[in-house]
Amino acid sequence: MLGLINRSFQFFVIDTWGVEAWETVASAIGLPFAGFEAMLSYDDSALDRVIDASSALLHRSRFSLMEDLGTYLVAHERQATVRRLLRFSGANFTDFLSSIEELPDRGRLVLPDLDLPGLALSDLGGGAFRLRCLSPISGAGHVIMGLLRAMADDYGALVLLEHLGVEGEEEVISIQIADLELYAARPFSLGISA
Repeated sequence: MLGLINRSFQFFVIDTWGVEAWETVASAIGLPFAGFEAMLSYDDSALDRVIDASSALLHRSRFSLMEDLGTYLVAHERQATVRRLLRFSGANFTDFLSSIEELPDRGRLVLPDLDLPGLALSDLGGGAFRLRCLSPISGAGHVIMGLLRAMADDYGALVLLEHLGVEGEEEVISIQIADLELYAARPFSLGISA
């Protein structure tokens, strides 16, 4: 797995609970280095160990932490580039959802070694959708749920999300759009401000 994913979790812990929390996690799992390098590859088990150690230290469930990570990836100022790339997916939340299956391929255009979860969206009509998530990382669907929650907020939409569990090898998320324009969307412009 590309270290960018591990590094994102590292900064999530640092930005939310402080450097000391990260150092405790790193020490608990015996990391032989201070932090992950974004462009190096790591065994998938490294992220699992980091998430489990963080969960134990912070007394939070694994899946709760993973959902918060998804929100962090969109909402935190350190991750402004991620938000920006995701906002290019459409003018409103429905447009964003319509292009979500392309997310792993778009990520690989930028970073060929980036392995994002496979996503498959089903439109059930009436603003209802099912999103299937396939990943070797247990709970990746919760990261996607946090990301969806933050993107709905970013677009100003009222969206109800529910993690329906695992079917086969895929995590399933229920999405119900209640109101596309409940409140004003966060400002977004195609150009970068000076």
